[in-house]
Parts: sequence; C-alpha cells; structure tokens
Amino acid sequence: MITQITGKLVEKTPTYVVLDCNGIGYRINISLQTFSSIKDEFCKLYTHLSVKEDSHTLYGFYDQAERHLFRNLISVSGVGPSTAQVILSTYNANEIVTYITTADVPAIQHVKGIGAKTAQRIIIDLKDKVAKGMPTSEISFDLDNTMRSEALSALLALGFAKKGSEQKIDKVLKQNPDVASVEELVKTALSQM
Repeated sequence: MITQITGKLVEKTPTYVVLDCNGIGYRINISLQTFSSIKDEFCKLYTHLSVKEDSHTLYGFYDQAERHLFRNLISVSGVGPSTAQVILSTYNANEIVTYITTADVPAIQHVKGIGAKTAQRIIIDLKDKVAKGMPTSEISFDLDNTMRSEALSALLALGFAKKGSEQKIDKVLKQNPDVASVEELVKTALSQM
C-alpha cells in the first residue's frame, strides 16, 4: 500500500492535487482541510489507497490525524471514500469528533449524501473510537485571489449543480464579505444547501 507521497506540487485544486514524484505524476484526491494546509511547492501527503474492481484511487491528507479519521469514517457501513471526503471537506477533524462524541445527528446530516440513519450509524460505530483520543488538528488557510472559482470547483466536485452552487456562493459573499478562505466559503455554502 502507498502510505505517503512526497513530491513537487504540479497542480492544486480544492478537490485534488497532482504531485510529481521522480517524474511520475500522482493524482491524489484531497479534502478542503488538506487543500487549506498545502502552502509549499514541495509537500508530503499521507495517503490511503482505495481499491475497487474498476479503479484505484489515492486519497491524500496533510496530517496523519485526518487520515486516521478518514479511515474510521470509511469503516462505517454506508460511508465510502467519496462520502468521507465530503465529510472532511464540510467540517474539520475537531468538529467531526465533537459532533460524534455529542451525538449531534443534525450536524452530521448537514453533509451532502448523509441521511439520518447513516448519521446515527457513524455516531454509534465511532463514538467509542473517538472518545479514546483520536488525534485531531486545527488547520488554517491564507486568502487567495481565486477564492470564488475554487469554492465553485469544490462544490461541483462534491456533486452540486453549477447554477445552485454559484447562487449559494454569491449569497454567502454578499451576506458575509469578510469570508477569509475558500474553506470557510464552501462550508458556509454547504450549510445553506
């Protein structure tokens, strides 16, 4: 299994990066948390390789705490890697752990594709695991000039319609012009969908 990749950042979007490692470009799916943390031309991502009958997909994480949480999420019946990536893009690791330990079903249901039964299953399956001190991390992000387009790309990649996504992003920016990051913009837009 590929457990980490260190290389030169060739392409960076809110949902994936391409890292050049000795002349080979690896496309790695990432969450908004990881997107916000990657700042350098050279970076190391901790990875998880998802193997399916028709594909092999790499998921990358800026720190091991996020990967650990991702692996716990995909261990829950009904939560696949794509859904876990959406969860990690909607909330940071500390928020997810808090919602699980406090059994906050409505907060977990806010994530696209998560219904009441799946939210309850996540809480039941992971409450004991996160209570034992699953590592978490706080992640920050510096504002960049293409915030609106990156937020739109993230929402489109998460499966939302373009027109509705544009309207939500514009509404968020109009109501809160002090939005400081793509991550904050996407999270606020997701909470209103």
